Amino acid sequence: MTQTYEDFSKYGKDFADTGLKSFASLTKGAQAIATEAGEYTKKSFEAGSAAVEKLFAAKSIEKALEIQTDYAKQSYESFVAEASKLGNLYAELAKEAYKPFESVVAKAK
Repeated sequence: MTQTYEDFSKYGKDFADTGLKSFASLTKGAQAIATEAGEYTKKSFEAGSAAVEKLFAAKSIEKALEIQTDYAKQSYESFVAEASKLGNLYAELAKEAYKPFESVVAKAK
């Protein structure tokens, strides 16, 4: 009976330690995602502001359309790149959060 209690206590401690490690990984990953999203927002705002300034300085409709087209193209490319980067960060976050549990799952099998 004592051995069973000790085993149960050990598994409980291992699971708690694993949970804390996983939580630390989640926190670190969420911070990286938030930082990346903040930087993208800042860059996007700056690019939009620059495009508006260029539009107000345009001397013709053709030039304004060219500026708007370039801005739309750059914004789309930037968004696709950022979405890909954030997707990779989320995938890495999931891997890192699961990593501490790999040993627990392996022991359970």
